[in-house]
Amino acid sequence: MYYTNFLSSPEGYFHTVVCNHKDYQNTSVNHDLHYIKWDNPPKQHPMNLTLEHFDDMVQSGSPFARKFAKDDPVLNKIDEKLLRRSNNRFAPGGWCVGNSGSGNDPCSVYGNPYAVKPTVNSKRLEKLIVKLLDAETFRSKQCK
Repeated sequence: MYYTNFLSSPEGYFHTVVCNHKDYQNTSVNHDLHYIKWDNPPKQHPMNLTLEHFDDMVQSGSPFARKFAKDDPVLNKIDEKLLRRSNNRFAPGGWCVGNSGSGNDPCSVYGNPYAVKPTVNSKRLEKLIVKLLDAETFRSKQCK
């Protein structure tokens, strides 16, 4: 019933269920894989991320981030530098096998949609996961 009147219930509900279930509480890490920037002291909502936060966001290794103002230039930089998207096209991946020469859309020809190929960006995520699961500090990062 606590979450019935809670302002941001989706952000904490499932974490609370997992952390309070006897089968999962000792196997869960208290981290939601989001890069979030808060005022100090924290207010009710996180700060809007901007170009000023881009480098810290990338170095965090977090695959998700929030929150962004609509049409903020940092979103274009994420598309260009991290997702390698251009001209409102899908992010290239193992499924985009076409030739991009002569301005062609490489995603107009696609391959196996189940092919996932690691990139430089996946190394940052791997580094974060290894850090979170480090045997020496894992217990201190568990659900509290």
